[in-house]
Amino acid sequence: MAEQSASKSILLTQKLYRALWIATTASNIGTSMQNVGSAWLMTSLTPSPLTVALLQTATSLSLVLFALPGGAFADVFDRRRLLLVAQYFMLTIAVILSMLSFTGIVTPSILLTITFVLGLGAAITMPAAMGASLELVPRSEARHAITLGGVSVNIGAAVGPTLGGFIVAASGPWFVFMLNAISFVGLIVFLHKWKRSTKLGELPPERVFGAMRAALRYIRHSPHIHGLFVRDLAFSIFGSALMALLPILTRHDLHLNSTSFGILIGCFGFGAIISGFVVLPRLPKKLSIEWRVGGAIVIFASTMAILAYKPDFVLLCFAMIAGGIAQLTIISSLNFGAYRSAPKWVGIRVLAVHILVFQAGMTGGSVLWGVLANQIGVSSTLFFASLGLLIGLVTMVRHRLLSGKDVDMTPSLHWSVPQVAADIHPDDGPVLIEIEYIIDDSKSNEFEYAVQDLRNLRLRDGAISWGLFKDVANPSRYVETFVAESWAEHLRQHERITKTDKEIQDRVNTFHVGKTDPIIDHFIGTTMPKKDNITRVK
Repeated sequence: MAEQSASKSILLTQKLYRALWIATTASNIGTSMQNVGSAWLMTSLTPSPLTVALLQTATSLSLVLFALPGGAFADVFDRRRLLLVAQYFMLTIAVILSMLSFTGIVTPSILLTITFVLGLGAAITMPAAMGASLELVPRSEARHAITLGGVSVNIGAAVGPTLGGFIVAASGPWFVFMLNAISFVGLIVFLHKWKRSTKLGELPPERVFGAMRAALRYIRHSPHIHGLFVRDLAFSIFGSALMALLPILTRHDLHLNSTSFGILIGCFGFGAIISGFVVLPRLPKKLSIEWRVGGAIVIFASTMAILAYKPDFVLLCFAMIAGGIAQLTIISSLNFGAYRSAPKWVGIRVLAVHILVFQAGMTGGSVLWGVLANQIGVSSTLFFASLGLLIGLVTMVRHRLLSGKDVDMTPSLHWSVPQVAADIHPDDGPVLIEIEYIIDDSKSNEFEYAVQDLRNLRLRDGAISWGLFKDVANPSRYVETFVAESWAEHLRQHERITKTDKEIQDRVNTFHVGKTDPIIDHFIGTTMPKKDNITRVK
């Protein structure tokens, strides 16, 4: 327990990581102030719960649409430059919103549009920022870095709304929008000073669309990631009701002012800080990630149920603190599960799709609860959402989250480099790989069953097709084939195979009874020569 807390402290003593964390936290405070100002401004523009809930939808929708491209950009382009462009972009949009608000020409549609555009900047920033922070720490400290990232977000959620509530009451929303613009300056300064070391590999970098396809292919053939996404949706759809309906609950049901609204959101963020620095480090090591998430969901559902019954303000504050503790526990566990679900080469893209799925649940949930609140009221809607969270716990039975001990995603690098006699370029292809096995007839069924695990590995790591064939003249001879799009893509497969994958491959090889290791052949695709270039022989 003390070791986990010490690890977080050690990370914050590292100069470069500390500078990034502080700058990010300042930006998160500005973003939270912006959210309070936008929500309060929207409640003054329209009394519709659906329109107010659409603010969260606008942010979430931009993340849904652009999270995967953002992950691909983070892996293909220089992350420092990408982050710089995104920060300047969001600073400009925040200034524009501040000026429009100051002049009083903001409408609900303008506010929703600008919120969406700011979310677009966040969608590009989030995967690159997560990649940058993980780049600055050893992989063994990734869990602590992810938790500290969540703490940073929730420090913003604790401080920003309280400040934002006071500032909105004193000066109006336009001023918090301007402060949000200023909050990007710290990150911009850090990024200008950061001398990031870039390692140039021997292979050409992936293209953006190719990187996106590779990520989707990896996810498609990784059942454990499918389970993670189910868990994302089980929480995000129902959990989105809290923040989507809190503004309208505070103003129209509880008849509180903007300061009280800011304090409630601040309590939620304060709970997350307690979770990151106090609760999570002191949880027993034997407590599995499943029990952490399950217990936290019960607490979060209880928070929404308490809000549904509209108790006095003090009890509301304590309920929001408990909700903040629960949410950080859930989100940091899901983020770590996503990080552990993929090797380094595709990890940021998998994290980006995890964010996409989570935000898709938030987007759909926000609309759903806004529509339902229009029909049955905010309190009843919060109660049904809390009940849905509890029912969603059944997903724990079938879809388990990966812990740090389940898999080893370290590259094994055990594939030997193919011997090449011809002049082959990286873009040449397709490439056909054949692996010949000699199998004892009595073990053929077991072999055919075991080799199916290789199918997922080949397709996940870059193959566009896979097959297993049996020699009709020699039933003990099997040939496994798979095809890669290009020579470069096949060489990337050499780098992508992990130590856990090697264990599967070794298990398949135990069925091989040949005198030598399985024979591996590589074939490069050829193009048909044009008729004009063929010399006719009479």
